[in-house]
Amino acid sequence: MIVVAIIGLLAASAIPNFIKARARSQANTCISNLRQIDSAVQRWAVENSKSGTDPVTPADIQGYFGRGVTGQLINVGVKCPAGGTYDVPDIASPPTCTVAGHELSN
Repeated sequence: MIVVAIIGLLAASAIPNFIKARARSQANTCISNLRQIDSAVQRWAVENSKSGTDPVTPADIQGYFGRGVTGQLINVGVKCPAGGTYDVPDIASPPTCTVAGHELSN
């Protein structure tokens, strides 16, 4: 009985910390993705002589994410690890995520 109570106390303190660590990891991954998307947008804009108000589509920047070990294009900007989606309205605006707390800071 005492062993079960000790395990219950340990689980009660460990589970919230695990949930917080998971959320923090997802936010950090999302912010990293936003930085990569922003970098891809800026490189695409320079190479194609685009201005700040020109719209950007995922197909425009797909080739600027690099290639994986198999030679396939890496598509980083499709989905947030926390279930959100990314949006890049134009070149001058930073990319955004639909999940609160996942924002690109300068």
